[in-house]
Amino acid sequence: MSTATFGTNAVDWEERIRFDRLREERLARLKAELEASDLGALLAFDFANIRYMSGTHIGTWAIDKAIRFALITRNTDPIVWDFGSAAKHHALYNPWLGTTTAEMDADPHAPHHGAVRPRLESGARAGISTLRGAFHPDAGIADEVAAKIKRELEKFGLLNEPVGVDIIELPVLFALKQAGVDVVDGQQVFLQARAIKTRDEISLLTQAASMVDAAYDELYRFLRPGVRENETVGLVSKVLYDLGSEYVEGVNAISGERCSPHPHVFSDRLIRPGDPAFFDILHSYNGYRTCYYRTFAVGSASTAQRDAYKRAREYMDRAIALVRPGATTADIVSVWPKAQEFGFPDEEAAFALQYGHGVGLSIWEKPIFSRLVSFDHPEELKEGMVFALETYWPSADGIGAARIEEEVVVTATGCEVITKFPAEDLLIAGQRYFTVNGSLPELRSSQSHLNTPAGRGELQ
Repeated sequence: MSTATFGTNAVDWEERIRFDRLREERLARLKAELEASDLGALLAFDFANIRYMSGTHIGTWAIDKAIRFALITRNTDPIVWDFGSAAKHHALYNPWLGTTTAEMDADPHAPHHGAVRPRLESGARAGISTLRGAFHPDAGIADEVAAKIKRELEKFGLLNEPVGVDIIELPVLFALKQAGVDVVDGQQVFLQARAIKTRDEISLLTQAASMVDAAYDELYRFLRPGVRENETVGLVSKVLYDLGSEYVEGVNAISGERCSPHPHVFSDRLIRPGDPAFFDILHSYNGYRTCYYRTFAVGSASTAQRDAYKRAREYMDRAIALVRPGATTADIVSVWPKAQEFGFPDEEAAFALQYGHGVGLSIWEKPIFSRLVSFDHPEELKEGMVFALETYWPSADGIGAARIEEEVVVTATGCEVITKFPAEDLLIAGQRYFTVNGSLPELRSSQSHLNTPAGRGELQ
């Protein structure tokens, strides 16, 4: 299992990402999970599940609209009902939707070689859901969705079998039930399939992380007093899009007093001398995400900020040291502090501060690491899993906090970290200052008087 990175272009002289293999291996994993379940079919409205199942994508503008849907059954390959002209485009440029490995799905009269055969009906079809209720309820759109699904289930002898669905609009759910379709929760089947990454998925995740490495290098050089948090978001977004990012999902830019408690959203705050500042960069490369925190001090760091960073780093290193096949999420969270140790009444109130989560086509996949759930419901770590571990610690002076995140790939003997921008110690960004006595210390209070004996009241 390799975490090597290559160029982003296709070349004839080196094997890089093989997207045909990526599609085939993802589909094989999903089919295996479906076969192992008690379901007859899986119906997806979630864009990540549709992409995993079918290798189709119509842009990130549509992620929150639930307008397209896809079905896979025990007797068919994926069928995708798509938004407007996207269906025609997929019929032309996604040839894998016109073939199948399933006997009942194949055209019995078409010549073929091997296991892959032409389909009797294309898997690229026009269809649309309710636009999250924007269509008039009396237009019958939900009923049409249900009719399309029922037709396929009847055709392939699965109408009496349960259908697992990931997310669904209530009118569509009611219409499916009215049509006699037994709808059940299918999220676990999708997530179990996606938990172990294929070799090409790992390559894509590593490439996505390498792009964030570059963004952090630019950010380190850009940070200085007077820069606003929203400006750093713009800078990081430009770097990532220039490098080929498909989608910058978000940049959490948090500075100064906003670091504690963590607000999880950037603002227009001006960064000041001595500020702590931490960032989470989330973007997508060919669908594969990052979740990647780093913390800086701008100009200088206080003793309290340095100590907070050391604590966050210690918890991170203890966790990574335990990652190997056969370990569990409970093992990892056991070395993290309880919520009460860093100022919260319980684990729900502190959720996602000491945290871990799978990373793939979305940023929160299996497995989940949290003291809220992992002791009672531990999940076993397996080779090929890719997840992010996040630690946090507030500074004792109440002004700031430290946040660190590393993404790891579970290997046969342990793990490899694929987030490589330096994080073993607190980095000082921004201008270096010089006094008549030499360099201004980088470990100092941002309140100047506290750096002199008289200012601290030590001279009588």
